[in-house]
This record gives sequence, C-alpha cells and structure tokens, in this order.
Amino acid sequence: MSTLCVRFLLPPMYEAAVPRLLALLGEFSPVVEALPPDAALVDVRGAMRYFRRDAVELASVIRVRALAHHGVDCVIGAGPGPMLARMAVRGAAPGVTLAVGSEPDAVAEFLGPKPVAELPGVGRATARTLCEYGLDSIGKVAAAPLSTLQRLVGARAGRELHEAANGIDRTRVVPNAAARSLAAERPFPRDELNPARHRRALLSLTEELGARMRDEDQVCRSLTLTVRYADRSTTTRTRTLPEPTAHSCALTGSAYRMYEALGLQRARVRGISLRAEGLGPAEQAAHQLMFDPVDDRARRIEAVADRARAKFGPGAIVPGTLAA
Repeated sequence: MSTLCVRFLLPPMYEAAVPRLLALLGEFSPVVEALPPDAALVDVRGAMRYFRRDAVELASVIRVRALAHHGVDCVIGAGPGPMLARMAVRGAAPGVTLAVGSEPDAVAEFLGPKPVAELPGVGRATARTLCEYGLDSIGKVAAAPLSTLQRLVGARAGRELHEAANGIDRTRVVPNAAARSLAAERPFPRDELNPARHRRALLSLTEELGARMRDEDQVCRSLTLTVRYADRSTTTRTRTLPEPTAHSCALTGSAYRMYEALGLQRARVRGISLRAEGLGPAEQAAHQLMFDPVDDRARRIEAVADRARAKFGPGAIVPGTLAA
C-alpha cells in the first residue's frame, strides 16, 4: 500500500477549510492531489520510509491531526494505487482505515464481488451493456477474455476495462493540483428569510472569488452553489458557465440564476457558499468578443478596481450594494 485517499467529513459551509487540510497532508508527503470538493490523494511511499510507519499508521496520524488542529474527521482508504484507494474510501468508516493489500489475491477479493458500475470509467451505458451479457460484477469482468470485452465496448475501452477489473492501475498521484477549485462562504448570524440579503451574500461571494481568480490568473468553468437551512439540511446546485471566466459580473449573473431557480419561499437560510470549479490558466481561455461596449467598459473598470485593491486593500473598492 502506497496511496491514501482521504475524504474530509466537512460540516456544512466549511469548505473554506480545505486548503488548510491539504496543507496538513503536505506535511506528510509533497505528492498530494486535491479531489474537489472534499478529498485528496496522497502518495506516501517516501513518507513510509521517512516516518518508519506503514500506510495505515500514517492514516491514523493524519486523522488525529485533522481532528486536533481543525476539528474535522475524515475517512481514509489505502491501496497500492490511486484507483484502489479511491474505491476503498467509499466503504471506509470514520476512525477505521479500509486498506487493500497489493497482493493479487487481496486485490481480487476486494474487487470481485463489487458491481461493475463501481469501476472508474464505467458509466451507465457501459454497465448496462455488460450486465446484458451477465458481466454484472467486477470479478466476472476480470475473468472474461479480453477479446470478449473488446467486442462489447471497443478495443481501447475493453483493454482499459480488463486492466481495471484485474486491479492494474497505471494512473499516478499528480502533485500540485490543489487549485482545481476555490470556495467561499457567508454564514448569517441568524436564520435569514430576506431574499435581498441572500442576493447580497451571493454578490459578496462572486466578488471575492472573481478577485481571487484574477489575482492568480485563473478562470473557472462552473459554479456550485450550496444553501444551508435552519434544520441543517442543504441544497446544492452546479451550473456550467457559457465560457471559462473570472469576470465578476458573469459570475454574479450565474449565481443569481442558480439562486432564483431554487424557488425559495421564505426559507430560513443559515448560510450560503459558492465554489468555483474547473480552474485553468486564464491565458488559455477563449472569450467571445461583443459589439456592446458595456462589457468591455465593465472589464476595464474591473481591472482598475483590482489594482486599487492590491494597493489599498480588499475593501478599497466594493459594489455599492455591499458598501451600504
């Protein structure tokens, strides 16, 4: 076992703690790959030699530190590679690390009885095709001839399916992938029923996320809105943006539309969070040019405001609604 998959059991509206939790994992290994919104892969081969502990013992230390320093529990799966570690964490329980050994018999025992749909890369259509031919478990797929699988799902997909069912994992933990998403949150001091205050919180969130992305020369492809209510239940909605952007006006418009689509009727809202996902370099993003000068003017004003905030602080220039 050389890979851990750690999923943090974050309380609602606590996604902003993820960077600190990823930094905690970085104390054990520099090879950490974030899996937004609340998980990460850790390659602990070097850590096992350095700390003279096996993967399960390292997982216990990580769990204790996450609880002690951040008050966050976690579930952890361990395996010889990222695929098995990610599958193991689905069945792990708080306080117990579910470990899959690297021996072929241990891998076969873990994978064999699982439904074929649990294999990474197997979607509904592929699973339905395999089940029609009686290949409804991973063990049956592993025992099927490669040529049969290739006839059913194609040459390349059949080969990848055969390898995955037999526990062959060619993927690796990709370090420095922590910036795939950015999150911000706005809790209310009391249950908030006023939609105007909800929209004001959304405006504050999009302004913050837009400024952070522009400061890092990044754009996002989608937004995820989470609304937490007085009974601690939550509603989550994700929307793909028309084009990757860090433009605050575009982010605000999408956030407002997601909020309005919820149709909240005097809902007692305890907090709102927004997460920008699918981050990528701004220089590689395409922008649709418009004949309307309003959009270009807004972007120039935004650039000037960013320079003012960088010089005088984040509160130097804010929308009038937030300054009230």
